[in-house]
Amino acid sequence: MATTAAGRTRIFSGVQPTGHLTLGNYLGAMRRWVEVDQHRADALFCVVDLHALTVEHDPARLRRLSRQAATLLLAAGLDPELCTVFAQSQVDEHVRLSYLMECTASDGEMRRMIQYKEKAAREQARGGSVRLSLLTYPALMAADILAYGAQEVPVGEDQAQHVELTRDLAVRFNQRYGPTFVVPRATHPAVAARVMDLQEPTSKMGKSHARTAGVVYLLDEPEVVRKKVMRAVTDGGSDVVHDRAERPGVANLLDVLAACTDGDPERLAGEYSSYGALKKDTAEAVVEMLRPVRSRHAELAADPSAVDAVLRAGAERARAVARPRVDAAYRAMGLLA
Repeated sequence: MATTAAGRTRIFSGVQPTGHLTLGNYLGAMRRWVEVDQHRADALFCVVDLHALTVEHDPARLRRLSRQAATLLLAAGLDPELCTVFAQSQVDEHVRLSYLMECTASDGEMRRMIQYKEKAAREQARGGSVRLSLLTYPALMAADILAYGAQEVPVGEDQAQHVELTRDLAVRFNQRYGPTFVVPRATHPAVAARVMDLQEPTSKMGKSHARTAGVVYLLDEPEVVRKKVMRAVTDGGSDVVHDRAERPGVANLLDVLAACTDGDPERLAGEYSSYGALKKDTAEAVVEMLRPVRSRHAELAADPSAVDAVLRAGAERARAVARPRVDAAYRAMGLLA
């Protein structure tokens, strides 16, 4: 169970359609999927729409964002001939295995998840409460990964805790019920794995942020991108240095520029004597990097039936991979065949 039948490593990763995809999504994950992962591995990339149900949402918007996310994955360069692109909700094995993972995990493990603690605390402070699915969704995430026998899970740093939980659940299940699951590991891109908000450089650039001035979306017009980057928050002083702790704003711009140009942020810092020049070059680098993605997205969006066909075919392939392992997990836990 260490590798696929063809001897290739299997990887799984996904993106939530809780908002429009951002520069952070692209630099932190999608570009690596396109340039590296789909070529070297048996790769599955999923629009994890079930995860979007853990928070208040509008059904029509969720459908629209799910299709947009799938279209952007293809526009970024994922090739259905090389990898599997699909929607989570169209493969029943995710939900089937999720309940088994809930029966393997403990309440304490779920409540220790940082994202749950932070969101639950915010809602409690407002006098509200979160959905139960927000507490249990790491079990669904574990099911997403384990159903496919994935060895590697390319994720941002903020999801590393969930992959560690997945590893723990896989080991525990195998010990209790017999060898069933591959124990996966998280992988992280070397550069720009965590792109920060341009207005709040100590916070990750998130697609569901209420304030959008510091978030560059993949479908932003070039002038909008330039305006957001030129208005990025910088730090006290005037010298350009790469110091994430003391100068997070400037460091974030250098990280973005380095990721867009395949450069080194420390070296790039020495090439600038002013924030203005750094911002201008960063803005242009982002615009040029996103130009082909936006162009291809427009072509694909003009023919939504073609995108739907890719998702249907992807779901069929994903189901064929997942079902035998999920069926085996049911048998291992003592459920009737």
